[in-house]
Amino acid sequence: MTVIESATTVNQPVEKVYAFLSDMNNHQQLMPENIYNWSSTTDDASFTIQNMAKLAIKISSRVENKELIAIPTEKAPFDLELKWTVADNGDGTTTATHIISADLNMMMKMLAAGPLKKLADHQTERLSEILK
Repeated sequence: MTVIESATTVNQPVEKVYAFLSDMNNHQQLMPENIYNWSSTTDDASFTIQNMAKLAIKISSRVENKELIAIPTEKAPFDLELKWTVADNGDGTTTATHIISADLNMMMKMLAAGPLKKLADHQTERLSEILK
């Protein structure tokens, strides 16, 4: 299992960060430009990654003000889990960590690990920009 992690500090209380992340409609704002055909509800989203694949995900687990886990609802190119964890820093800020776990063989790891890391970094960066 390949695990890619990216963290950021958000200048908002943990409840506000969790509330934003727990609504999949908000995740479109976190996506890079190469994501299109976005469609979402509170619990799921589907989209196309340019020159790669179409992906449909849904929130499979919620722990209030702690973590959210999203998994594919349709067959993905590889097994995948997208997790967000949020932690109260005690000073009105929140540490948000985006963890992508992917079951990649060596060939897929060479192709997909870089883009997945860029995606995780982009999403955490956008989160701290949006929730100023």
